[in-house]
Amino acid sequence: MVVKSQIYRHEAVMQRASATLWKPDEQQVDEPLLETVENMRRHLSEHLGRQRRALWGQFFTPAAIALFMAESFEARQPALRVLDAGAGVGSLSAAFVTAMARREHRPQAISITAFEIDPRLIPYLQTTLDLCRAASRAAGIQFDARIVEGNFLEAGPRTLTGDLFTPGLGEGFDCAILNPPYRKIRSDSRDRQLLRAMGVETSNLYAGFLAVATTLLAPGGEIVAITPRSFCNGPYFEPFRRFFLKAMRFRRIHVFDRRDCAFADDAVLQENIIFRAVKAADGTDDVVVSGSPDLKGANRHIQTVKHADLVRPGDPHLFIHVVPDTDGQGVRRRMLELECTLEELGLAVSTGRVVDFRAKHLLCLQPEPNTVPLIYPCHLQRGFVEWPGCRARKPNALVLGPGAQKLLVPKGCYVLVKRFSAKEERRRVVAGIYDPLRLPPAEQVAFENHLNFYHVRGAGLPVNLAKGLAAFLNSTLVDTYFRQFSGHTQVNATDLRSLRYPARDKLVRIGQHIGTTFPDQAEVDRLVREVVSHG
Repeated sequence: MVVKSQIYRHEAVMQRASATLWKPDEQQVDEPLLETVENMRRHLSEHLGRQRRALWGQFFTPAAIALFMAESFEARQPALRVLDAGAGVGSLSAAFVTAMARREHRPQAISITAFEIDPRLIPYLQTTLDLCRAASRAAGIQFDARIVEGNFLEAGPRTLTGDLFTPGLGEGFDCAILNPPYRKIRSDSRDRQLLRAMGVETSNLYAGFLAVATTLLAPGGEIVAITPRSFCNGPYFEPFRRFFLKAMRFRRIHVFDRRDCAFADDAVLQENIIFRAVKAADGTDDVVVSGSPDLKGANRHIQTVKHADLVRPGDPHLFIHVVPDTDGQGVRRRMLELECTLEELGLAVSTGRVVDFRAKHLLCLQPEPNTVPLIYPCHLQRGFVEWPGCRARKPNALVLGPGAQKLLVPKGCYVLVKRFSAKEERRRVVAGIYDPLRLPPAEQVAFENHLNFYHVRGAGLPVNLAKGLAAFLNSTLVDTYFRQFSGHTQVNATDLRSLRYPARDKLVRIGQHIGTTFPDQAEVDRLVREVVSHG
């Protein structure tokens, strides 16, 4: 059910952040505070060096994005305590002050605590906060701010309690606005140790920032953040999802349809979302979900869903399904109505066992005596494995030497799925069939680690079941559904296990229509639609 008041408010936020923010030449922002900070951001983005900023995980927030985020807060308290973690030059703080000053019913006071680890940015951040003070005064809002220079993961938890030299706030933040750094963190790093001490396990810095910010919020506090979408699924972010969803409930999610939109200045290709979440135990409220190519036009899709539609009750992995349109809801419904889990089909999916840099002594460029086929993603061509002859110049064979047996599976039909889809591929899930009858005789085969493979207790599938399963996985139905919870090009075995599948006899029936040539996309979709929908 669509809650119109929420939809109208969301559309108004979009319009203010896009239509009224930019002057006609679209080069300067039409707000004095934001214009100054945006010019500062652009200057620093050009002069600090992209490679150095990438090492810090720094991607500064453009003004339009920042204002859209700031306008998303409810923030009805008379005095607002605001957290800006990883503040950079202060774009988000400036946007927050601008958004509050625009309101008919303004807060009486704003207090900002800004964390920044890069000493080069502190003078610029201080300038921004001074400008925020002047803008707040002009709007009749009391303002104070402090900068905490240091690692937010370490300094953040001390904010409330204080230490020997600095008194703590004593109370949590009402609002947290974040564009957290995006960078992988090593398992033996100081950052990882700090997060583990909080009970958080994550491999990326942005999830760590969100976790710490969550702990610093007061009950009922709000967080608005722009992050990669990658935390919505996959095993690496499951501990973080469990931590975050235990305390927070989503109220709004906006997804960008284009990967090159949010941080175009930095040429970042990344699926991003902006979300608003509230620190509350009740998960029954509505969530506004929207999607658009960018912020300069009207919403392409928008609807309101229940929180239980976003995170399905009973899902052991707590995948987050972002569906901004009603067509997507129909796809989700059709997938959830399918008859079987993978286990109920008697099948399993695993990751290929050959990690090539660990098995260099066994790799062979071309097949020779005492070798077996070694299959890479590049061998998947037009629905089947074509071997030998990988255009990427990968090894084609594995030598049957010491340590090889544990890397092999017996001869049989297997369905292979690429773990990483290339940017030029139309589908996220790309499947193909390893059929031993299409290759020279071999009693065993090895699958490289960038492939997932479906099997029956480590052995192959009946050929028609394999063909039907590959067709199902290559269908537009699966691709559309997969994009609802996957925000990156990686396809994990965990993702494939989470899917529901047609009954075994239906998959076999699809496979019986596939001969030695795999059908094109339109025919695959027709076969899947007819068999799945009509039995």
